[in-house]
Amino acid sequence: MKIQAEARAAAWRAKRGLRTLSPLQRVKHWSWVMVRTVLIAGFCFVILYPLFFKLSVSFKDRLDVYDTTVLWIPKHFTLDTIRIAFEALNYPKTALNSLLIASVSTILQVISCALAAFAFARLRFKGSGVLFAGVIFTIIVPVQTLMVTTYLNYRYFDIFGLIEWITGEKGVNLLDSYWPFILQSITGMGIKSGLFIFIFRQFFRGIPVELEEASYIDGCSVLQSFTRIMLPNAIPAIVTVVLFSFVWQWNDNYYVSLFLTSTDVLSTKLPVMWASFSLNDPLYAYLVKNAGELLFIAPIIILYIFAQRYFVESVERSGLIG
Repeated sequence: MKIQAEARAAAWRAKRGLRTLSPLQRVKHWSWVMVRTVLIAGFCFVILYPLFFKLSVSFKDRLDVYDTTVLWIPKHFTLDTIRIAFEALNYPKTALNSLLIASVSTILQVISCALAAFAFARLRFKGSGVLFAGVIFTIIVPVQTLMVTTYLNYRYFDIFGLIEWITGEKGVNLLDSYWPFILQSITGMGIKSGLFIFIFRQFFRGIPVELEEASYIDGCSVLQSFTRIMLPNAIPAIVTVVLFSFVWQWNDNYYVSLFLTSTDVLSTKLPVMWASFSLNDPLYAYLVKNAGELLFIAPIIILYIFAQRYFVESVERSGLIG
């Protein structure tokens, strides 16, 4: 009620302020309002046009493909296109596997990136600047330049030669399993981990040092100060990283194709199934593929609908732009 009263008071003050403006100032004010409205409407159209187009195409019948009079609204509304895409993608299985990989990787990535960022923001040690420069370097360097090294690392996975010394084998083959995704997330080398470390570091540096020093005086250790002081105050940064990490993991096709080389394992991931989908009829395949893309982005849209308020607040408070 208090917030609503303040909003009504602000609207009343703004309306009263407009009445005191001169005619020229009113023209300038309303001209700027119109320009801003047109710009926002244009940006919204550019962003939402692909989604509206896929919604229109996904419910068209095969007859509508060859009817030049059908543009946005189908003449023969049908769910067959959605059904074919649903069955071709084996949607329940692939979506569940994609959700599992994205969720586990996101949770592990948030933990590892938050710990690394806390060390860069609060702990002083030799070489911290060089290490943080390396983190920034991972943001700049394309992941494709490390393709061969990354593949061989998990094809012959070893820990300082211990596995080869114990078993006599040249490492362990972790390909065609989910272990590469888990290990990358735990070690802070997952998708866009450098960016997430940077976001956490900037947020931790904005938290007053007095709070951390007070926790040390009360007997907290460094880890306790991190879990009891830093993390509760870093909820906006956590929300930002969780959403970005989940979306990038969900849409990932590069690491999936690199680590899951077997056809049986590879076909359990939704992005790969969606990218390899095809039909004999090119025009109808175009409709079905758009329906498959709609099914592919549906979980992300649902996630945004429920988390948009927290996402906007977290981006605003974390200072992330661009």
